[in-house]
Amino acid sequence: MMTKKILAILAIGICIVPIATFAQQTEASISGQIRDTENKTFDLATVALLNAKDSVVLKSTFTESDGKFSFNQLKAGDYQIKVSAMGYTSYKSEVITLNTAQPSFFIPNIKLIPSSNSLNQVNITGKKSFIERKIDRVIVNVDALISNTGSTALEVLEKSPGVQVDQNGTITLKGKQGVLVLIDDKPTYLSGADLENYLKSLPSSSLEQIEIMTNPPAKYDAAGNAGVINIKTKKGNLKGFNGGFNLSLNQGQKTKTLNSLNFNLRNNKFNYFVNFSYNYNTGFSDLDINRTYKNADNSPKSYFNQNSYFDRHGNSLNTKAGADYYQSDNTTWGILVSGMSRASTQINNNSSNLLNSVQQLDSVIKAKNIDIIDFSNGGINLNYRHQFDKKGHGITADADYLAYRNKTKQTYYNSSFFANGSLKSEDVLTGYLPGNIDIYSMKTDYSLPLKSEWKLTTGLKTSYTKTDNTADYAYTINEITKPDFDKSNHFIYKEHISAAYLNLNREMKKISVQLGLRLENTFSDGHQLGNAMKPDSAFKRNYTGLFPTVYVLYKLDTAANNQIGLNYGRRIDRPYYQDLNPFISPLDKFTFYVGNPFLRPSYTQSIELSHTYKNKYTTTISYSKSRDEVNETIEILNGTYYSRPGNIGKKKVKSISFNGTFDAARWLSLDFYAEVTNIKTVSDFYTGKLNTSGTFCFTSANAKFALGKDWDAELSGNYRNRIIDVQFELKSIWQASTAIQKKLSPSTTLKLAINDLFYSRINRGVINNLTQTDANWTNKGDSRTAVLSFNYRFGKAFSTPAKHGESGAESEKNRVKN
Repeated sequence: MMTKKILAILAIGICIVPIATFAQQTEASISGQIRDTENKTFDLATVALLNAKDSVVLKSTFTESDGKFSFNQLKAGDYQIKVSAMGYTSYKSEVITLNTAQPSFFIPNIKLIPSSNSLNQVNITGKKSFIERKIDRVIVNVDALISNTGSTALEVLEKSPGVQVDQNGTITLKGKQGVLVLIDDKPTYLSGADLENYLKSLPSSSLEQIEIMTNPPAKYDAAGNAGVINIKTKKGNLKGFNGGFNLSLNQGQKTKTLNSLNFNLRNNKFNYFVNFSYNYNTGFSDLDINRTYKNADNSPKSYFNQNSYFDRHGNSLNTKAGADYYQSDNTTWGILVSGMSRASTQINNNSSNLLNSVQQLDSVIKAKNIDIIDFSNGGINLNYRHQFDKKGHGITADADYLAYRNKTKQTYYNSSFFANGSLKSEDVLTGYLPGNIDIYSMKTDYSLPLKSEWKLTTGLKTSYTKTDNTADYAYTINEITKPDFDKSNHFIYKEHISAAYLNLNREMKKISVQLGLRLENTFSDGHQLGNAMKPDSAFKRNYTGLFPTVYVLYKLDTAANNQIGLNYGRRIDRPYYQDLNPFISPLDKFTFYVGNPFLRPSYTQSIELSHTYKNKYTTTISYSKSRDEVNETIEILNGTYYSRPGNIGKKKVKSISFNGTFDAARWLSLDFYAEVTNIKTVSDFYTGKLNTSGTFCFTSANAKFALGKDWDAELSGNYRNRIIDVQFELKSIWQASTAIQKKLSPSTTLKLAINDLFYSRINRGVINNLTQTDANWTNKGDSRTAVLSFNYRFGKAFSTPAKHGESGAESEKNRVKN
């Protein structure tokens, strides 16, 4: 076994950071465990570290499921611990003195006693708040909302502050596209419909938290102009055998079901965990598209009206399994295996009416488009963690391999009719679209506490990606089948990204500072293989960028009731793999998607200023400026509609938002979010200069009611007015939902939620800047649903304390990166 000294030297060498030897000042820690009157461990209690002299709150945290908490990297001095939870009498410790003789202190058995004051027998237990705030991120606790029950990860995102999801599954954050979505700190490497379907397959019952970072720290990839959303899944950390399952039935016009099972077995030096979910999903989209083609004098030339009814159904299986080996109190090895399989079918019954200038029927096209999709992915992660001491000095290493496989079969039947209903022509387009993505990634992170309370974190990462996509199309006319070389292609893309970062942070009495710098180099190589009608084509790119981040948090008063935050960052958005593929893919006879191999990476600089009052009410002003942002663009050529990604010249986004939690009464709490955002875009475009500007408002509210006798209820809603962004104008939209929950026992919960009560979530919009064409659409989906969910937790923890209990719950959670 390598000595600690050798590991330290190796870590520093790997991270290419020459750190001079210096004397470390003595740091101390306070930790403990909280139980209730029945001697059960108490999770989700709020623990505050107080300065014994003036009772000023220095730090705060939540207890984990084993009731443990920890405060590390403390100076010598006098402290007190204060523990609070709704419905319980607060606990305050005696003065705890930390010095050289006693550098750490453990409080073994803190008891929380239910409060004698009650309101009509309402029993309120301690719960995490819906929103938590840190210097560099906003944390959403998924289980804090009853209405999240029985939903998917995508639906949970829609209820998070500042996050919106459009009808195509595109995620925006404070009005900006280009969000990097991570699962347990790892990129999904998916985009568009693939990412949407993946998030729809993850049940909310498997999620712990959503971390929203509009300006992520340097340890994260610089990708994502709008920021990073990190979805953290649940994992057990109790000793013994424990777990739970969730069953849910979702009934709208169609029936869906989301079910999940998780368990954890931990004993001695080993920990085993499994998460499994099954999703049966059905749905529909009822899409109306209207286009008016014009003459040079702007008079009507012809009309195009189309209705498409998309009927979707499929099922998916998700599995995540892993094991940890605790070699010692300071060293952990881990392995994680994950996989997902999804089989789905989409049938689009399509009717298109072509009319002349006086809206008389000219011809009708009937189509039936069938897509059969077989999508799967698998991955393996090997990880290593070593802590040199309890002050935060440690090293981590991860190696990952991910594989995505997609097989899509398309059959598009088209029949054209004259105005009198007689048949004009028939044809069939068939397509076979296999696609493979292989990703290899390695990274290491090294943390070292420095003098004067500074902490250094540095690391390296390298990743290699290869995509291999084939599109094989054929036309059948009059029972004669021929290859369609215009749409067929074979595209291979390779990308290698190397990165290094350095991060420094310090927490002082009144001010906290975090500084970061990340360096990333990207080399990409794309090759489209030719066919009988198209020659080969290829491109290569190599570019390097520096991405700084700065965070400052200042407490205006000793009680930290008023805090001012300031952050700045620079980010990059690389084109999606699929978008670089220069193929033509039909959506129907009049609508085609076209890739763009000439896409450039886009860059964004953003700055935010915020004020937080009593950790409950936060007002934020933000500004960002983007160059070459990639957006969907629409071009009309000879009456055919082409959708392709394109670089938009310059975009500026200004936003002001407010988020607050109001405890109106012991039985009522309110979460409220409001945002006003202005988007201004200037770019060269198909129709000339594009210069658009628009301001939209978005607001959401959630009311939580404690009804007594283990009953809870919830009422929520949101509203967004018109958005103008680049070429698109999205009309206003709103919805309301409600939910009720009954706790049948400490381990069993029954929940009922009704979403989109008034069936008001209907997407409408207009497409501007089309050559001599006006276009608009209306899209309805299966949004009004009733969800019944049953949740049961089982198992019992052994009495033996966890190995890392005295090091703090946070380090326990982060030993395994899954």
